Amino acid sequence: MTLDKAADENFPVAPFFLPRAWRDDLMAVYGYARLVDDIGDGDLTPGGEDARHLGVDPGQADDRLTMLDAFEADLRRVFDPAGPPPGHPLLRALTPTVRRRSLTPEPFLGLIAANRQDQLVRRYETYDDLLAYCELSANPVGRLVLQITGTASPERVRRSDAVCTALQIVEHLQDVTEDLGRDRVYLPAEDMKRFHVTEAELAAPTGGAAVRSLVAYEAERAGLLLDEGTLLVGSVHGRLRLLLAGFVAGGRAALASIAAAGHDVLPGPPKPTKARLLREVGAVLRSAHREG
Repeated sequence: MTLDKAADENFPVAPFFLPRAWRDDLMAVYGYARLVDDIGDGDLTPGGEDARHLGVDPGQADDRLTMLDAFEADLRRVFDPAGPPPGHPLLRALTPTVRRRSLTPEPFLGLIAANRQDQLVRRYETYDDLLAYCELSANPVGRLVLQITGTASPERVRRSDAVCTALQIVEHLQDVTEDLGRDRVYLPAEDMKRFHVTEAELAAPTGGAAVRSLVAYEAERAGLLLDEGTLLVGSVHGRLRLLLAGFVAGGRAALASIAAAGHDVLPGPPKPTKARLLREVGAVLRSAHREG
């Protein structure tokens, strides 16, 4: 079940302390984002049910570009109140959220574009190329959170983009082995050359000194982007402050777990403990209070 995967994220998606209306809307958006990723990764539930909902022959359920095209067409029905309703139940569940929060199509389309790019682009030459990908794959989620909570502003969007890009980079670092198994490398090629790391070394059971140095370098970059989160968290109040602190703390706790593994991510994704996550939430809130 797509929504069941919320428990596997580095940070809580829609924690209990939020108002019920926020939780419902955040889970609707999460369900959308998760389903787009599952289509792009070929991780849909077997049996072709999602394809049938989208009007695609179940025999084409493994054709990811066809499924993404059909999903986009169904998404556009969400934003067309005069037309027929969407066919997919997750998109039907998203429709009330879109109406209530006056959401625009752009963030949702960005997530589809990112997954299309995943089918066509499997390596990134430069860090800037990777940032452009994160603009599609990660930043829309933060923007949707701000829109749902009625707190979007140009400055908050800018800081949210930095945090979301950092979280995406952290996830890529945790998943180097899994991504390579899908023939995807999100470590910039120019950085791999600089640290003298080959793809063969990324396929090893454990990381050598060069791989660890490269991971440490990318982790430091992500950490600097996460620093933008302190001012973002400090710019809001109440339960939203706690939610955004959880997002930033999730990234910091994941980076701490990567560091604790000696930056050797190849045996499997280093995951933070709940205790570490709670400590990081406290640290982010204290820093935000000083900055706020």
